[in-house]
Amino acid sequence: MLWLCPSLTAVIFYSTADPDFNTTAPVGALLDSGWQWTGLWGDFQGAPIGPHHFLAARHIGGTVGDIFTFNGVGYTTVASFDDTTTDLRIWQVSESFPAWAPLYRGSDEVGKSFVVFGRGRPRGNEVHEATSNKLRGWEWGGSDKRLRWGQNVVGSLVDGGSYWGALLHAAFDATGGVNEAHLAVGDSSAPVFIDDGTGWKLAGIAAAVDGPFNTTNSGSGINAAIFDLRGLYYLSSPNVWTKVSGSSSVPSGFYLTRISARTAWIDGIAPPQVADPSSDVPLLTSAEFIVFAVLLFGAGAFFLRPANPLNPPV
Repeated sequence: MLWLCPSLTAVIFYSTADPDFNTTAPVGALLDSGWQWTGLWGDFQGAPIGPHHFLAARHIGGTVGDIFTFNGVGYTTVASFDDTTTDLRIWQVSESFPAWAPLYRGSDEVGKSFVVFGRGRPRGNEVHEATSNKLRGWEWGGSDKRLRWGQNVVGSLVDGGSYWGALLHAAFDATGGVNEAHLAVGDSSAPVFIDDGTGWKLAGIAAAVDGPFNTTNSGSGINAAIFDLRGLYYLSSPNVWTKVSGSSSVPSGFYLTRISARTAWIDGIAPPQVADPSSDVPLLTSAEFIVFAVLLFGAGAFFLRPANPLNPPV
């Protein structure tokens, strides 16, 4: 399926059209799953990854001197660093962040559940398949720029080509649960977090969505969150609409820039550091700490660093 990348602006849910749904920080098993590390970058989002750096999507733009707002405090950007192989951009600020997100460093994202934080649109008009009139999804609604969170699962790894690079793809499934979410214009740069067993880590930055779609084989089509494309059309090439068929549901989905594939580049600009003790996620995982300790012991200089706890087209 083809996909596009306008600037994303919404978290859309399968279970509800309520604009107030999931507009406060997650609790319970999802407590501290990334809400605390999500900042506002213009009309979009970003996530601090060190005391003087935050990560955002490259395609949303920005200018040195612009303000990144984190926990209600403004931070002035003084430099930016572009990844030439993906949509990532690191911004440097003059002030110091009190806390920041650790990076997901594993290569096992497929099959894992994640939490995504985006701003903007609830779902809009229903989209029905023309022949049977079955509900297939919802158009993007009007923007309200409210921060919402949703869940989904990494379904596959995707090679996005020379600009987009390594991507994670998630499908908008009808069976995904009450928090099952799709993204829309304005969710660009939305940070995505996965729990690797030792805590929540920044695993992706929202990049793009599947689409556009159509209910006929002509016209400009629509942007929508579709949980089953059967009976609908997608733009297979310029001005060519191709109908989707099959015996099983065909969900649309969205794409995230894969952080684990670019940790070396990120570390070269914003080296890993322990954050403020008020945070609750250690810099090193248990396995990483053991390796670190063994290496130091072998060098004859074993010592411990305090593992102080250290946070959207898309």
